[in-house]
Amino acid sequence: MKIYILGSVGSGKTTLARRLSVSLGIPHFETDNFVWQRQKEGDIRNPESVRDAQFLAALEQPSWIIEGVHIGWTDTAINAADTVIFLDMPYHIRTFRFVFRYIKQRAGTEQANYKPSFSMLRKMFQWNRYFEDTMKPEFLAKLGATPGKVVVVNNQKQLDKLIIETIK
Repeated sequence: MKIYILGSVGSGKTTLARRLSVSLGIPHFETDNFVWQRQKEGDIRNPESVRDAQFLAALEQPSWIIEGVHIGWTDTAINAADTVIFLDMPYHIRTFRFVFRYIKQRAGTEQANYKPSFSMLRKMFQWNRYFEDTMKPEFLAKLGATPGKVVVVNNQKQLDKLIIETIK
């Protein structure tokens, strides 16, 4: 099974991918971790050749769950996936989630792949707005070309139903 999960910051991509990964016994990959070399002092952007090699290695797995917000260089995963899940949660829900996550990370009750700084929180607000205005229409247009394997999720009830159906 190959599942590709798309959505903005705070949409629930990582949470869903982790849950499905454990339930289905399938490896889970975050596109952010292909883009960034994680370091204690701060993340360093990988060269595109490294990013692409890591991404292609993940795609070569017999089963996978890949999640992220990237577009363009990740199109291969959209095409290779059996199911594409687009988490299109409302803007205010996404905002609440990443602010609450930031608070938990600063309090030390939740781990982060990055340093949970105020600068990073500010970037999340910018990314969320950019996603809503620019990336979301691009994703919807791109996903419209792959009918039959795309599931758009707009609320928690739909997400809960999707999880139950997927892990059957």
